[in-house]
Amino acid sequence: MTHDGGLRLHLQRVLHAPRPVVFRALTEPQELAKWWGPDGFTIPSVESDLRPGGRYRIAMQPPEGDLFYLVGEFVEADPPERLSYTFRWEDPDPEDRETVVTLSLRDIGGTRAELVISQGDFATEARQALHEEGWTQSLDKLEELVSSA
Repeated sequence: MTHDGGLRLHLQRVLHAPRPVVFRALTEPQELAKWWGPDGFTIPSVESDLRPGGRYRIAMQPPEGDLFYLVGEFVEADPPERLSYTFRWEDPDPEDRETVVTLSLRDIGGTRAELVISQGDFATEARQALHEEGWTQSLDKLEELVSSA
């Protein structure tokens, strides 16, 4: 999907949990570590200072290969409705650039929440597709986590 001439990602998911439960899963390090990342990845550590200007660092361990880190800065934190942050890899791939992720939550009947994810702008369609796959697999795990809470 393109927006303002750039490559952007836009995903929506209805989760069977109230907004506050979903927001906690999106922001609390222990909860985030349970669902973050593509299938097979583990999250050994999450450091987070959840406030505008605060930084975060997520350690990601692929099933095979070396540990790597995702880092960024929170732009907006408005619980339980909205979260926005910069997203970049330490030691990025040459095709990577820093993107901005915005997560918006809307109540649907009190026991369900719609999560809308926007991310961009990506440098290449291949990087956009990689993030779409990672988010899709992560959201499957998030849905399972919050619906059992």
